[in-house]
Amino acid sequence: MSQHPTPAADITVDGTGLLCVTLLLRLRQWIDSAEPGTVVHVIATDPAAPLDLPAWCHLVGHDYLGPVPGDQPAFALRLSADVRPTRPEAPWPPDLAP
Repeated sequence: MSQHPTPAADITVDGTGLLCVTLLLRLRQWIDSAEPGTVVHVIATDPAAPLDLPAWCHLVGHDYLGPVPGDQPAFALRLSADVRPTRPEAPWPPDLAP
């Protein structure tokens, strides 16, 4: 099975030291004006990031591309044009509010 290389980042978001909820709230702000198709690398040290980032991408509609090889724990995603809006105070869509 061949593995596809991770695309180069158009934007790199450094979430070092942030818990995933805070990271996702900030990530949403950092990518707010980016065009669909933009590749984002997210540096994330929270141990929950490998689960939370793909789940968040699935919930809102971005394409999760997987871990980025290298020395830092980083993950790649591609921004989609068909994104579900999220609540201002939470990183998930309103219909999924707890």
